[in-house]
Amino acid sequence: MSLINIAVGAAGILLGLLIGWLILKIVGTKNIRKAEQQAERILEDAKKEAQIKKKEAILEAKDELYKSKTNFEREMQNKKHDITRTEKRLVDREANLDRKVDILNKKDREVKNREKIIGAKEKALSSRESELDRLIEEQNKQLEKIANMSADEAKKLLMANLEHQAKMDAAQMIKDIKEEAEHTAEKEARNIIVQAIQRCAADQATESTVSVVNLPSDEMKGRIIGREGRNIRSFEVATGVDVIVDDTPEAVILSGYDPIKREVARMALEKLVTDGRIHPARIEEVVAKSEKEMEVIIRELGEQACFDCGVHGLHTDLVRLLGKLHFRTSYGQNVLQHAKEVSFLCGIMASELGLDSVLARRSGLLHDIGKAVDRDTEGTHTEIGLKIVSKYNENPIILNAIASHHEDVVQETPYSVLVQAADAISGARPGARRETLEGYIKRLEKLEELADSFKGVGKAYAIQAGREVRVMVEAEKVQDEEAITLAGDIAQKIQAEMEYPGQIKVTVIRETRSVEYAR
Repeated sequence: MSLINIAVGAAGILLGLLIGWLILKIVGTKNIRKAEQQAERILEDAKKEAQIKKKEAILEAKDELYKSKTNFEREMQNKKHDITRTEKRLVDREANLDRKVDILNKKDREVKNREKIIGAKEKALSSRESELDRLIEEQNKQLEKIANMSADEAKKLLMANLEHQAKMDAAQMIKDIKEEAEHTAEKEARNIIVQAIQRCAADQATESTVSVVNLPSDEMKGRIIGREGRNIRSFEVATGVDVIVDDTPEAVILSGYDPIKREVARMALEKLVTDGRIHPARIEEVVAKSEKEMEVIIRELGEQACFDCGVHGLHTDLVRLLGKLHFRTSYGQNVLQHAKEVSFLCGIMASELGLDSVLARRSGLLHDIGKAVDRDTEGTHTEIGLKIVSKYNENPIILNAIASHHEDVVQETPYSVLVQAADAISGARPGARRETLEGYIKRLEKLEELADSFKGVGKAYAIQAGREVRVMVEAEKVQDEEAITLAGDIAQKIQAEMEYPGQIKVTVIRETRSVEYAR
C-alpha cells in the first residue's frame, strides 16, 4: 500500500512538473513574442529617427553649402570690383603717364629751341659788349679831353658824390627807422605793461600806527594798569609800545611806529588777557615768548613770499628780512605785498620780452629789501639794500636793479628798467597807497586851479580820482590848433608844480553850439 502511495505521489509530482514546464514554456513564448514585437518597434523608431537625423544633416549641409556659396560669390564679386577699380586706376595712370611723356617731350623740344636762341643771343651780346667797350673807351677819351680830367680823377669825384648821396640816404633811413622804432617800441611797451597788469592782480593793504586789542570786559583795564600802574609800565618797558587806556568800551589801544614791536605787544597782551594772570614777571615772560613766535612768523612769511614768487636759494638772512617787510608800510602800502607784486610784474614782462623771468622775479622781490632794516642804519633804502645783498653774492644784475630802481645810479641792464617800471606800476595802482582825505581834496583843487589859470579856459574838472583833468575852453577865445598847444602847456605846468603818483591825463574840450528857436 505504501508503495502504491509512493508511486502515486511520484506520478503526481511528475505530472505537476510537466504541467509547470508546459505553463513556463507557454509564458516564455509569449514573453519572447512581446520582446520581439518591442524590439521591432524600437528598431522601426530608430530607423525613423535615423532618417529624420539624416534629413536634418542633409538640410544643414545644404544650408552650409548655400552660405559658403553665397559668401564665395560675394567675395568674388568684391574682388571683381577691386580688380575693376585697379584696372581703371592703372588705365588712368597710364593715360597720365602718356600725357606727362608728351609734355616732357614738348618741353624738351622747347628747351632745345631756347638753347639755340640763347646761343644766338650770347653771340650777339658778345659782339655788342665788345662794341660797347670800344664806344665807352672812345667816350672816356673824349670826356677826358673835355673835362681836362683823367679817368682816376673823375672816378674819385664820382665816388665822393656817391658817398655824400649815400650818407644823406642813410641819415634819412636812420631817421625813419628810429621814428618807426620809437613808435613801435612805445606801442609794444604799452602792450607788455598792460598784459602784465592784467595778469597780476594783487591785494592792497594799508596799515596804521595803532593796534586795537579787544577785552572781554572793562574790568580787565584795571588789571592791565595794575596797582599804581606797575603792570602797564612793565608792559611798555618790555615791548617799547605805548598802551592807551581810554573810554573806548572793552578795548585798549597800542601805539608805536615800529610795526614789529607793536605786533609783538598785541600778541603778548592778548595772551595775558586770555590767561588772566597779569603781573610784571608774567608780562616779561609772555613778551619774550611772543618775540620768539614773531621770529618764527617772520621767517615763515619770508619763505612763503619766496615760494609765491618762485624764487629759490635765498640766504636765510634775506628770507628773514623779506618776512620783516610784511610789517613795513610805504605810503600805507604793505611793502612785502608791493615787493611780491613787483616780482610778478617783472617776471611777466621779462617773459614777454624773451628775458630770464626767474632772474627778473628775483630782482623785483629784493628791490626794496633795504626797507626792512631799522632806521638806525644810515643811508637810503637803495644803498642799504645794495650793501645787504652784496654780502650774499647775488647776481650783479640784481645789485644794479636794486641800486638803480630810483635812478640813483645808471641802469646797466634791461632788468633794472623792468624793476623800475614794475615799481612805478605797483605804487601807482589805484588804492595801493593811502592818501588822507584832506591831502586828496587839496590835490584835486590844486589840479583844477592850475588848469583854470590859463587864458580861455571856461571850467576845469578833476576826475578819475585826480588821474585826469577835463578842461572846457571857450570856443570864441581858443581855436582848435590852440587847444592842442593848451593841453601840452597845462600838462607841463602840472608836472612842474605838483607831486602825484603815476600820471595825469589832460583832455582839452572845445565845442561850438548854435541855438535858434522856431516860433
